[in-house]
Amino acid sequence: MTKTAFENPPGGIFKISKDQIESGIAASRKSSRKRMILPIHRKQDAEVQRMINFLQPGTYIRPHLHSMPHASESIVLLQGSIRFFTFDESGEVHADHILRSNLIPDVIDIEPGTWHSFLVLEPDTIIFECKKGPYDAKTDKKFAVWAPEENDPEVETFMKKLSG
Repeated sequence: MTKTAFENPPGGIFKISKDQIESGIAASRKSSRKRMILPIHRKQDAEVQRMINFLQPGTYIRPHLHSMPHASESIVLLQGSIRFFTFDESGEVHADHILRSNLIPDVIDIEPGTWHSFLVLEPDTIIFECKKGPYDAKTDKKFAVWAPEENDPEVETFMKKLSG
């Protein structure tokens, strides 16, 4: 099984270290999925899920929505850049935003029920993500039937179509 995340950190506070950033970037480069998650909440069933995602160009974030009424999600660009999309019910692009790390980082907030995805534009992109928990793989995401599954041969074509 492919490792998708590091272990949850222990302790009363968390402060990311240079070693953790370097390890996260290295793990995302080696990952077949071209990404790695560093959870920063202490328990997997935490009421608020906080994660640092290390991402490489070519990773596929299948379009999805969070259907639970409490499932808003916020993303903060820490390093690199992404092209963030929202979609309508049929898969047509509704909005297209370039987010970049800046002195004041770009932030995007997604309400429940909004189809979304993004493409990674720069190597070693890092985002901070926060959403309501606890995490349950069965209810966390509803994947778009109009988008290919993660290992489908059509992923590359779908991503090229998005990048225009």
